[in-house]
Amino acid sequence: MGSRRRAREVALQFLYQLDLQGEDDPVPHEQEFWARHALSGEAKTFAETLVRGTKASQAKIDQMIEQYTENWALERMAAVDRNILRVAVYEMLWTDEAPGKVVINEAIEIAKKFGTKESGRFINGVLDRIHKELRPAS
Repeated sequence: MGSRRRAREVALQFLYQLDLQGEDDPVPHEQEFWARHALSGEAKTFAETLVRGTKASQAKIDQMIEQYTENWALERMAAVDRNILRVAVYEMLWTDEAPGKVVINEAIEIAKKFGTKESGRFINGVLDRIHKELRPAS
């Protein structure tokens, strides 16, 4: 597994933890979290960027997700799926780290590992719609 995939997985774990605790600010929890989830320099920087950026833009991201998931309220989604979508939307629309199709593929693989049997298909459908409408050139 590449360091970018590992960084995305760890970012998901941090976002999942914050989501379940009802926390909006990752900073007070960073020292403890990173002590338990050691990453190398570049991978840690990437994971931190994903976590902080996703949390900073979460209201807008959540609004987008609800717009593109017809008949699905965010609170009804599995917490893992919800946070995979959040981090992937952030990476796809707020960073130039990877092409949209790569972000979608990474999110699907992470969903297969951490989500349910249906998570990969669900994540693919939502992210594909967002990508086609909001970032069609990548």
